[in-house]
Amino acid sequence: MGDKRAVCLNCIDGRVQIPVIEWIKRECKVDHVDMITEPGPARVLAEQESAGQVESILKRIDISVEKHDSKGIAVVSHHDCAGNPADEQEKHNHLAQAVRFLRERYPGVTVLALYVDHRWDVKELSF
Repeated sequence: MGDKRAVCLNCIDGRVQIPVIEWIKRECKVDHVDMITEPGPARVLAEQESAGQVESILKRIDISVEKHDSKGIAVVSHHDCAGNPADEQEKHNHLAQAVRFLRERYPGVTVLALYVDHRWDVKELSF
């Protein structure tokens, strides 16, 4: 029996790391969370202005899904993000677009959208 894993595409902001990891481990019932960090990752995938940045993210997700057998992908956005200074509604729009993109790219893998609010509470958004 191997360890259960998920992969998380999270912001580089250290304030969101622990709350997100704890939420994923608890709610997704996994032992480990592979962490990919990027400033404003949902915006990067939603806008896709930098093909190199998008490809880098996808290569790292591929490793987690293919080599570590991760069964889920979480994409995170958060309050007070320097990498994505948009308002909360725009951040939710970015999350929705990022989730759609990843669901198309990784059929059969669960993709979740998480938002971390001003109290550092993690909320799952449905898209």
